[in-house]
Amino acid sequence: MLADLAQWLVANILDMGYMGIFLLMMIESSFIPFPSEIVLIPAGYLAQQGEMNITLIFLAALLGSMMGAFINYFGALYIGRTLLMRYGKYFFISNEAMLKMDAFFEKHGPISTFTGRLIPGIRQLISIPAGLSKMSLGSFSFYTALGAGIWSMILIALGYILGEQQELITTYLHQITLVTILVLALLVSFYVYRQRGKKGDSKQH
Repeated sequence: MLADLAQWLVANILDMGYMGIFLLMMIESSFIPFPSEIVLIPAGYLAQQGEMNITLIFLAALLGSMMGAFINYFGALYIGRTLLMRYGKYFFISNEAMLKMDAFFEKHGPISTFTGRLIPGIRQLISIPAGLSKMSLGSFSFYTALGAGIWSMILIALGYILGEQQELITTYLHQITLVTILVLALLVSFYVYRQRGKKGDSKQH
């Protein structure tokens, strides 16, 4: 059902041009998760054909992604957190667990937000725990924009370079996703290694 809804949204909103891209990426980044490639790859192809401006496509996609992320972030911050603090015990979520999540995002929020924005299936959801844990808005905005911007550039470039070659697009997108996950795994491993090193140094002092 979600797939049908996503196709309907793209078919009816993308004709609105840059505003359509903004709206679709806002929806994709918030309450109706669907593959952003069905929006940005065709837009990249239109840029290659001279029908759209590639810079404006990127800006519309980035702003839409940020708006959708803010919807989740502020919704979790002002509504979700209040509900969990009040009723979380009925769903086995204690105040102690909330405090642990706060501490985790205070320390690891930037790396979690950045990597989360680049992983399929997680990029739409990472804004929710960030909001629940009251992650700094400035830090959240920066790392969300960084991750969303990189992913948007990849998809737009695919559409621009490969055009309507659907088989090549599918192959390259699959390969890019795997490489991205591998790079993120290495980045997280390096981050964990550095954090352990810092703990070791602090214990020695």
